[in-house]
Amino acid sequence: MNLNKVKKLLIVRLSSLGDILLTTPLIRTIKKKYPDIETDFVLRKEYYDLLKLNPYINKIHLFDHEESETDKFESAIQRNKYDLVIDLQNNIRSKNLLKNCSAEIVSLKKNNIKKFLLIHFKINKLKNAPPIPEKYARTIKDFELDNEGLDLFTDKNSFYFDADTTKLIGLCPGAKHFTKMWSKDYFIELGNLLEQNGYQVVLFGGKNDKQLCTEIKSELSNTIDLSNNDDILQTAADMKMCKTIFCNDSGLMHTAIAVKVPVIAFFGSTVREFGFTPYKSKSVVLENDKLSCRPCSHIGRSKCPKKHFKCMLDISPQLAYNKLKSFIIT
Repeated sequence: MNLNKVKKLLIVRLSSLGDILLTTPLIRTIKKKYPDIETDFVLRKEYYDLLKLNPYINKIHLFDHEESETDKFESAIQRNKYDLVIDLQNNIRSKNLLKNCSAEIVSLKKNNIKKFLLIHFKINKLKNAPPIPEKYARTIKDFELDNEGLDLFTDKNSFYFDADTTKLIGLCPGAKHFTKMWSKDYFIELGNLLEQNGYQVVLFGGKNDKQLCTEIKSELSNTIDLSNNDDILQTAADMKMCKTIFCNDSGLMHTAIAVKVPVIAFFGSTVREFGFTPYKSKSVVLENDKLSCRPCSHIGRSKCPKKHFKCMLDISPQLAYNKLKSFIIT
């Protein structure tokens, strides 16, 4: 459908943190090019804060897994009489939610077969695959994104820092899966290198990262631990104070990028071809690209299938610190 004919548009992306942030270039560009379109969004209720202050969205529908809530959601979709639905989730759940929707539906084209070939047979058909935001944009014919990157709007302020912000370096040690996490001991060693060279270390994470952040802080001399109970808007405000942030291939990597903070990202079991590298930002990806076993997964694993974990362990803290020095200068 030509967007010139669309009055009401619904975008569906139920989860997760990074995937939803990666939709924001599409949301913004649609509103800029077609300001009269009413653009609504549906996501899981735990991710509401990611978009609740986004000025390019008219209405947000919150999805709940309970059957009664699903019925309410389907009724709400029918009442709104959308002209077009962009399904960026494109799975059984999103299809089920939209099964009675009378609007035209366009869906994200997934590269599941190509991912399978790359992971299991190392046949790389994804060399020319676009970044995920551009892949989202391809659901609309002949549609091009602007050049402004990701968005995350926060109404919170950081009250923690009275230090020179040019010396604040963030560390995000967590990730959902083990094989996407740089070693805790390496984060400690990097933290010590930073402190020895006059930097103030700041730790970031959600509720699942709090124990890890506590353990890292206990091994450093002057570190601020700002991990919290998944208050993403406070995390975003605090991240803005940092000169650079070290992170894994995780939702917090995309969070830092969305608030325009440079990142140095560690990629282990995942690779650039999957499209989740830092988008339109000042960034560096550190990875061991000499391993024949990478990638072993497109989402991460609970342990290294080869038992050596060289994809992460071969990225030394000294290498990461050296990269920071050249990164800040440039």
